[in-house]
Amino acid sequence: MILFGGSVYTQQDGAVEEAIALQDGRVLAVGSTESIMKLADDGTLFVDLAGKAVYPGFADAHAHLVGIGTAAVQLNLVGTTSYEEVIARTVERSKSMPQGEWLVGRGWDQNDWPPSDSGAHELPTHMALSEAIPDRPVVLVRVDGHAVLANAAAMKAAGVGRETKAPEGGRIGRMTSGELSGVFVDTAEDLISVAMPGTTAAAVREAILAATVSLHEQGITQFHDAGVGLDTLGILEELATANALQLRLHEMLHGSDDALLERYFTNGRVADYQGKGTLAVRSIKLYADGALGSRGAALLEPYSDEHSHNGLIITPEEKMKSVCQSAIEAGFQVCTHAIGDRGVRATLDAYQWAMSATKNENADLRFRVEHAQIVHADDIPRFAELGVIPSMQAQHQTSDMPWAEERVGAQRIRGAYAWRSFLETGSIIPGGSDAPVERLDVVAQFKAAVTRQTREGQPQGGWYPEQNMTRQEALNMLTIWPAQSAFREHDLGRLTPGYRADLVVFDGDLMTVDTDSLQNCHPVMTVFAGEVVWAPKDQ
Repeated sequence: MILFGGSVYTQQDGAVEEAIALQDGRVLAVGSTESIMKLADDGTLFVDLAGKAVYPGFADAHAHLVGIGTAAVQLNLVGTTSYEEVIARTVERSKSMPQGEWLVGRGWDQNDWPPSDSGAHELPTHMALSEAIPDRPVVLVRVDGHAVLANAAAMKAAGVGRETKAPEGGRIGRMTSGELSGVFVDTAEDLISVAMPGTTAAAVREAILAATVSLHEQGITQFHDAGVGLDTLGILEELATANALQLRLHEMLHGSDDALLERYFTNGRVADYQGKGTLAVRSIKLYADGALGSRGAALLEPYSDEHSHNGLIITPEEKMKSVCQSAIEAGFQVCTHAIGDRGVRATLDAYQWAMSATKNENADLRFRVEHAQIVHADDIPRFAELGVIPSMQAQHQTSDMPWAEERVGAQRIRGAYAWRSFLETGSIIPGGSDAPVERLDVVAQFKAAVTRQTREGQPQGGWYPEQNMTRQEALNMLTIWPAQSAFREHDLGRLTPGYRADLVVFDGDLMTVDTDSLQNCHPVMTVFAGEVVWAPKDQ
């Protein structure tokens, strides 16, 4: 394949070329249209770019593959503007379901609802939901996945009640009477989930394939899957063996599954399953704390809007140290979810301890902190000093900015989503969506990174714009930095001879259009391993 007559961003020494040639799943050459056309033969497929822009296949450095596919069939509550609307949507879905079947939805966010009489955005209680749907278990997952709302039927099926105690790292919502509110946060979610019916292997497989289509529509060809178990890995291996896996997957093992970790620590990491370049299993996902929206993020000082609460530490210190030490000895990367400044500091401390305790001075660790949303100023330079990568999601900033300062106050907000501060200390920032927490939208990511604004351009001038990225940094965030953070800088993230022939074509140039017009740029073709895997149906 030869693509010619456009702007090919190679991500190699800043070079922008006119044309690119692909052969046998790799980049053959880049250069002027005249020079690349000399490589053509009778079997060449020509694509006239007509001035369009070409980038390396984009990466999502933190999201949930099965979750993206599953979200398409679950009740979607994203964008609901009141609890009444949540209940109405849930009742409507319930009408079309078999009797007794569990109803699961996701996407509510109390911060988008009208405040209570006290002026706060309170978490909901189950009574109105239980009254509307009394005879079917209903579980509605908060948008961040770190809290669920269960109706009375679901709590009864799970065997939880007034006397149930919250597990370590979890929080059970209660009313002033002591009765359960129906909200279960972080590890307390497990009290409900254990009673829910499992997902079939066929459903997981279909979710993976559906998610792949959604990713290709965004030009995403590299994906860092933030937390998987053995069953899902088995399905991914089957797809890879059948050459049906059309993503470059970097899988993170569930760090809470001791048997899973023992299995992989014993058998060793998988840098490239069957040499196909599509599946790697060499990373572990841990949780330091919860999420900011549900007040589970662990803070050094109490929440500004809940003075008696500092958030939740999910993985105890000794457990985190132990897993990190074993990971280093077995050659595995550790990626830890840490959102609050206390969670981030605990993670850095555990990493530093494990690095010192392990006699493997030449290890190429590339440990990561996933999210790193609220970070104390003293801890930002520690990332580069320790070689720890802050894996951050630009859309979280635009989603959280209406209420984040209420949570942490005017001082701590200066260390929130602090991209420029990290970059100036020498860190790289692989970017992701955290989908299905956020929608898959690479243009929204790019615009948020360079303007600190929503797709619609709000707020005027950007939110704490001193933390903006440059456009080149935003492109790095979607290409070379994720490749580096997944040990794939040798074959992903660039369009240069020998690299994988994964690329995306845009109808507008993200690097040159006016920032107010970024949202008008769209992917029009995605190529994976030298083959077109997505283009608009009318193209």
